[in-house]
Amino acid sequence: MTENKIEMDVMGITYSQIQAGAYALLLKQRDGDLRVPIVVGTSEAQSIAMRMEHVIPPRPLSHDLMVSMFHAFGISLDEVMIYKFSEGVFMSRLKLSTASQNLELESRTSDAIALALRTNAPIYTTREVLDKTGFLIKDGEQGKVAVKPKRSLSDMTVEELQKKLSRAVELEKYELAASIQKAINEKLGNEPKTEDLSE
Repeated sequence: MTENKIEMDVMGITYSQIQAGAYALLLKQRDGDLRVPIVVGTSEAQSIAMRMEHVIPPRPLSHDLMVSMFHAFGISLDEVMIYKFSEGVFMSRLKLSTASQNLELESRTSDAIALALRTNAPIYTTREVLDKTGFLIKDGEQGKVAVKPKRSLSDMTVEELQKKLSRAVELEKYELAASIQKAINEKLGNEPKTEDLSE
């Protein structure tokens, strides 16, 4: 069966507004205006973000190891196909080839994209998936999404920390609030003041 393939590009990763503790990987239609958000886990998001930022880890991540194995055994990743969206899950296939054969393997979409970025393989989807999950961006939002790997408290500004502190207190996460207050105090050069945050 011939699939109506639409090429997609990776725009970046941001924090998911839908699922707490997860990230949203945003794909864009190469020859169009539609965008497709895909919820991914923290480790997959970090793997994708590190590749997009050209960060080389001291030891290879799982996706780096897989690509090394591809090279060692003469396997080429020819393309990634996101072929179906069902019950909130994107389904993908890896199209691989060697000198003697072609094969397809099922893959989690996040893993497939992490591998595609490391091998410069094209990423495709179908018109059906795009129609079901794509959305149009608003004017002026072009290029707004950036890669945002998980940040530590020390990387945040005082203003960001204060907002995070207010949210932690609101949710009664006092241990987290104490850590945030300590980070604020360190940035301001003050002595730690956490007595108001504990019961």
